[in-house]
This record gives sequence, C-alpha cells and structure tokens, in this order.
Amino acid sequence: MSALFEPLTLRGLTIPNRVWMAPMCQYSAEAEGPEQGVPHDWHFSHLAARAVGGTGLILTEATAVAPEGRISPFDLGIWNDRQVEGFARITRFLKEHGAVPGIQLAHAGRKASTDTTWHGGGPVGPDRYGWQPVAPSPLPFTDRHPTPEALSVEEIERLVEGFAAAARRALAAGFQVAEVHGAHGYLINEFLSPHTNRRTDAYGGSFEGRTRFALEVVDAVRAVWPEDLPVLFRVSATDWLTENPEDDREGWTADDTVRLAKELLSHGVDLLDTSTGGNAPGARIPTGPGYQVPFAARVKAETDLPVAAVGEITEPRQAEEIIASGQADAVLLGRELLRTPYWPNLAARELRELGAEPRWPDQYHRAV
Repeated sequence: MSALFEPLTLRGLTIPNRVWMAPMCQYSAEAEGPEQGVPHDWHFSHLAARAVGGTGLILTEATAVAPEGRISPFDLGIWNDRQVEGFARITRFLKEHGAVPGIQLAHAGRKASTDTTWHGGGPVGPDRYGWQPVAPSPLPFTDRHPTPEALSVEEIERLVEGFAAAARRALAAGFQVAEVHGAHGYLINEFLSPHTNRRTDAYGGSFEGRTRFALEVVDAVRAVWPEDLPVLFRVSATDWLTENPEDDREGWTADDTVRLAKELLSHGVDLLDTSTGGNAPGARIPTGPGYQVPFAARVKAETDLPVAAVGEITEPRQAEEIIASGQADAVLLGRELLRTPYWPNLAARELRELGAEPRWPDQYHRAV
C-alpha cells in the first residue's frame, strides 16, 4: 500500500491520506464593514477545489483571532459570528467531498498591518486600513516597519482568551482540526525566539519564559477543543541564524524545537507542522527540494510527537519516500497545490502500482 495514501488517525479523527494543504494567505477578504474578515466566493472556490482534487486535510490560511492579529487588512478572521457563518458553508462542502477541514488560528504580531503580497507586502497605515502592531518586545521587523508596542501581561492574558474564543467559533463553524500558528515570525514565534523576545518578565528570558505564551495558548485551545479531535502546532524549527557562522544574531534553533515538541505533546498537541524561518529578515536559507524535511525527521526521531513535513515537496515519489521512510507522518503542500489543485489525485494515479487510488468525484468520472 502507498504510505502517502494510508489514512492517518489522530485522536478520534481519521484523515483519509497524508497529502495535506498548507495554510496560504489569499489576502482577499473585505478590509472593513460587516464583511470584514469573512470568507466569500473566492475562499470557497479556492478550498473546495483542493477537496475535489483529493487532499486529505485542508488548512485555511492564517485566520486571525482578533482584528489586530491579521497580517493584512484583507485577511480572514474568526472573531465574530458572521465569520462563523461564512466558514460553515466551506466546511460543509469539504466534508461532503471527503476532506477534513482544519483552521489555522493566528496572530501576526509585529508583522501585522501589511499590504497584499502583489502590492509589495509593505506596512500600511490608517489611510490603508492599517493599525498599530503589537509584539513581545518593541523591535520592528525591518527598518521599513513601524515599531510595535510591547504587550503588557494583561494584554497577553486577553490574547490567550482570544485564541480560546476563536477555537470555540471554529468548532461552531464545522472545523475538525485546529492548528495554532507558532511559525514564520508571527506573534507566538516572536515570543519563542530570543531574536525577538527581549522581555525580562515571566514571558521572556529563559526557554521556559519564552515558551510560556505558546503553551498557554495551546492549553486554552485544547481546553475548548473536543477531546476526540486533534490540535496541531506549526513551528519554525529554526530562525536560520545559528546555522550561519557569519551571522552573530541569537535565534531559535532545532534543539529548541525538539525540546518544545516534548512540551507540546505533554500539553495535548497531536502533531507538529514543521516549517522554518520567517522571523529574522536577511537570514540565509539554503532552499531546495525537501529542504525542511530534516527538521521534521529529527523531531520524529527524537520525540513521540507525530510530525508533518513541508518545503518544496512537489513530486509524488518524493512525497511517498518521505512518508515511507519514516521521516514524517504527513506532507503539507503549498505552492504546488496552488499550481495543481488536483495534485493528490494525480499523485495517486502515478502511485497506483503501490495500491493508491484517486478519489475523483462522480461528476469527473469521464475524465479518469
């Protein structure tokens, strides 16, 4: 049997295969008014196409737990009931076509209030629906970005509550998987890394202090998420600073990730979605096919926490090998699924000699 197309059970939920869709921002929601942050026809068609294409788990784009937590004014949110209604239409369709709907709960931190990527992605001010970003410490992302306001302990506590409230709404919207976004230089990642966390209180300093916010968020989400449904955590396994001897900046490391993974497991996380980077501009990242897979493989080898691998995974046999060799329990495809929405079904057709079978809808039978 193809390892890539074996079902995977996390808690009481069985995901039909190991080909999953990574969260990818669409920057296509309304920026203001009653439809602010609400998914509409673009988001429906974008996510629905991947379900029809055979994807096992579909994770939404980074979905903000508060208006100020959006990466851009055009991001999705899950802080009100109108947003719940918009998502419910999508989750119903995904389930009807054999996919598991998952949501990535997020707060952008110091990287908030930026423009769409096709307009350069730079910071935007009040004249473009922008706002004042917040962070663990008052350190701007780049010289072009505004200095964020350092969060008070009371504000941190309210954000933890905000993640829990967002998880409740996500459940009401029909999602079966909740992923906490702790990667790519956004708020939780900013707390984790000494590169961005210069606090001297209980939320900074030591490894225990810097991971406190992440674990409190996980606990809050796990407390409201059903016991039989999984919670995932996305991590940047490294800031790519200590790997470069020419870069003297202190950052989050692969060793830290292994240590965090053990903590996350004890706090009820069911799988680590293992990415890298995004927190330190200018970091040298040696990209290439499967370049982030070794970080997932190390967590899998050194902990009991299941892992998903990401990063330039584009070929069916490449993905099959990652799973069959035990480097990861699932693969998350991003850009490749943008290019090829039906990649899972096409991959299953290529791997038929291993027992894989495409999951085409009846309406497409004449083209199979």
